[in-house]
Amino acid sequence: MAKTIVVKQIGSPIRRPAKQRATLVGLGLNKMHKTRELEDTPSIRGMVNKISHMVVIIEEKG
Repeated sequence: MAKTIVVKQIGSPIRRPAKQRATLVGLGLNKMHKTRELEDTPSIRGMVNKISHMVVIIEEKG
């Protein structure tokens, strides 16, 4: 089984640059307090790090 992380959106994309909004959509997040379980890859980690002020990693599995 691949390693996964659970990511939760804690910040609003309102008044944020378009790139940050697109990154949220790329992660599958579009509403406040929504969570997604994503595969733990370098590209996903990079996306999370770019918008670390709007998301939080709840748990790491695997």
